[in-house]
Amino acid sequence: MKKYIAHLSVIVLVMLGSCTNDFEKINVNPVAPVDVQPELLLRKVLFDYADQMSYEGFVAGNLLGQLFTAIDFNLFDRHSLTEAQYGGNPWLFLYENLRDNEILLTKSRSNPAYAVYEGPALIYKAYLTGVLTDLYGDVPYSQSLKGKEGNVTPVYDAQRDIYLGKDGIIENLTKAVNVISAYKGAQALQGDIIFGGNLSAWRKLANSLKFKYLMRLSAQENVAAELAKIYAGGDYIKLPSENAAYQFTASQPNNFRMSTARVGDFNLFIMSETVEEILTKLNDPRRQIFFRPTANNANVYKGLLNGPDASKLSISVGNYSFAGRIFREEAGKLKANFLTSFEVNFLMAEAAEKGFIAADAKQLYETGVTQAFEYWGATLLDTYLKTAPAAYKQNGANPLEQIITQKWLANIINGYEGWIEYRRTGFPKLKTISASLNQNLIPVRLPYPTTEDALNNANFRTAASKTNNNSVNSPVWWDK
Repeated sequence: MKKYIAHLSVIVLVMLGSCTNDFEKINVNPVAPVDVQPELLLRKVLFDYADQMSYEGFVAGNLLGQLFTAIDFNLFDRHSLTEAQYGGNPWLFLYENLRDNEILLTKSRSNPAYAVYEGPALIYKAYLTGVLTDLYGDVPYSQSLKGKEGNVTPVYDAQRDIYLGKDGIIENLTKAVNVISAYKGAQALQGDIIFGGNLSAWRKLANSLKFKYLMRLSAQENVAAELAKIYAGGDYIKLPSENAAYQFTASQPNNFRMSTARVGDFNLFIMSETVEEILTKLNDPRRQIFFRPTANNANVYKGLLNGPDASKLSISVGNYSFAGRIFREEAGKLKANFLTSFEVNFLMAEAAEKGFIAADAKQLYETGVTQAFEYWGATLLDTYLKTAPAAYKQNGANPLEQIITQKWLANIINGYEGWIEYRRTGFPKLKTISASLNQNLIPVRLPYPTTEDALNNANFRTAASKTNNNSVNSPVWWDK
């Protein structure tokens, strides 16, 4: 018996050796790509973010920012943010896009033929990182995206270091401007679905983003000189034609995702009471673009207080306004915006009002409003900016509240942005929600996902301890 077992062992070993020798040949698809061209990577990361964040902004960001409310399946709207339902956990796709963008950046630096991609990749790295850290606070950064090097448990970097440290947001934007300005190659930028390969437009985006992120941390750092330098240089997004935005198509596959969602899912999201009151007070014609009149009265737009307890509240949906046709039947007109001229003008109006730059805050504000109306295809009446409450500083109006409120309204497609700016400025004044699961507090950060607890436990625990056990009520660095 032992003899037969010995012979069998030899046969198995020979077979295993043979299998091992041929393993790669047998198990590698001979027609599958082993590398990705940089233009495909660029197109992928730009569209994927536009697709996913516009959806996230609609179903989660606009709940936190109180532009929409949800009438069912709404634990997130009640501020139980660990129970994300339709959205509310952008962590995964942000890191996936950061990973793919890092591959693009590496390619641009290792192959001279791809050098044209370095500037845009640096800008996009700064952009994605800014979104990530503004939502969560301290996050894995300096050690992240190094799985091939064996580091699958990266430490969480402090938000200040992510912004201002080596290879941080501000440094990468500065590098990008220099790289693009110095580029003399003949290779064109391919795969650019935002600017069509225009490097000058990318440079304007870099300077505009730098201005935005410096304003975001301006309560913590003295950034006036840097802001003034960008403004004086004039190389930033000023006109709607320079917007960093992606135009969705009317039909799949490059459409706004909610436009083809089940009607029952789409109709869960209705006008919030907060936005109803602000649009009514402003007598703002964008109301009929962002929302529909109620089914029961075509002359009425009606919102619901955020965070209803659907199990205890009986409402007739016919009495409330659903999201507008621009998000559904007419979604071919919709753009996913990365950064627009109206937002840059509002940022500069704020900077001028605070004395960071020598500019006419009123003119910048009015330009921002005008461009925001144009962006949404709305008619701006001559009286809108001449009468309260939209008229700048008229009747004792708070100019900062006016600026931020207008930015909040115009960024309805970029919903998290309104919530982030509310956290930074306190405007617009959001409401205590109907049935809070967060002690009647408005959250000031997203919680780290539970996957981090499972996969990166030690570093997650350290980060959680700095946020009162991963509390959504623990402000990020620039908000303290």
